Amino acid sequence: MILDVFSELQRARPFGPEHERVLFADAIEQARLADELGFGCWWTVEHHGATEFSYSSAPEVVVAVLAQHTKRLRFGHSGVLAPFAINHPLRVAERAAVTDILSGGRLELGLARSGGTEWETFGVQAETSREQLREALQMIPRMWTSTSFSWKSALLEIPERDVVPKPLQKPHPPLWQTCTSPESFEMAGQLGVGALATTLLSPLASLRRLFESYARGLSAVQPAGLFVNAQRACFTFMHCADSRDEAIESRAAEAALWFVNAAPRVFRVPRSLWIDAIRGELQASDPTAARALAAPEETPRDDDVDDPVPVIRLLNRQRAGLPLDPEEAFEVLASLESVILGDVDACRDKLKRYQDIGVDRLMCLMSFGALPQERVLRSLRLTGEYLIGRS
Repeated sequence: MILDVFSELQRARPFGPEHERVLFADAIEQARLADELGFGCWWTVEHHGATEFSYSSAPEVVVAVLAQHTKRLRFGHSGVLAPFAINHPLRVAERAAVTDILSGGRLELGLARSGGTEWETFGVQAETSREQLREALQMIPRMWTSTSFSWKSALLEIPERDVVPKPLQKPHPPLWQTCTSPESFEMAGQLGVGALATTLLSPLASLRRLFESYARGLSAVQPAGLFVNAQRACFTFMHCADSRDEAIESRAAEAALWFVNAAPRVFRVPRSLWIDAIRGELQASDPTAARALAAPEETPRDDDVDDPVPVIRLLNRQRAGLPLDPEEAFEVLASLESVILGDVDACRDKLKRYQDIGVDRLMCLMSFGALPQERVLRSLRLTGEYLIGRS
């Protein structure tokens, strides 16, 4: 199993002086260290207007810069927001090819359906968003490998064009799809692209079931590109510390809780989608389920500060502004099989569980919430020195 870095380019309040400039400087320092330590890939995202949660609104620019500060680290985009109103497929192909060239052939391209405020901002039609994602994944590798390309469907028409430049990697960079529901995992398998999964606080049994959907899709593969990328990748929280006490002191557990509470608020999607996943329920395949809410969601069942599920109870207490005990927060999150939090030995045990269920690449979210840069760098270094190549 390859260990990667996943980055949201995140900076939680309170903000310090020139916090945006510092954020990008911190990312360069993290990427340099990840490159030195042998991490496989640096995964970035695309978000717009996601204050606090993500400053990755121009990911190709960031990747091009990081590539100039690294030598071997690959760069994954997980992913380009695929609805045509946000990113026209031809422009995705062009920008990705430029990024691949500037990085020396180190790009991996993932596409995501998006949702919430981003659909609202760009006027995305929720009902056709999944089919737009499918078509984009079918079009882009053809643009990269054909001297002349055209497309005509009910959703989009592109007259005959020669799309330039072409990527450095041949026949083209690996393709990925960000997946959440069983249906999306099966679609990724059918298209022959890698599956990018999210666990965060969810049980690994849910991930195993989603991988089964992916395997069904692969059994009927009709490749989107010229080669099949059958890798299973998953991103989750990881904070490796010198000791249990230092892991508690870092308050990484509370930072992870903040991340899960912030996401539905920032993107105005139903918080129940996240809470249901923590309870082990798979996300519905309804393409409109991620549409932006007109107003904050009122869900008494999911806001109970005395919820019987310990991690949901902590999430709800933090959301309500109640104080959390750092040791309790650590113990609750460290007990979750999907969260990698603790000293080197504890992290090694958790990595083995991901490997056992067939994860090929683990995308380690190491900079999240209010974790200071020095703790993020220490976590990266411990992981690189003691866990890379041993998981």
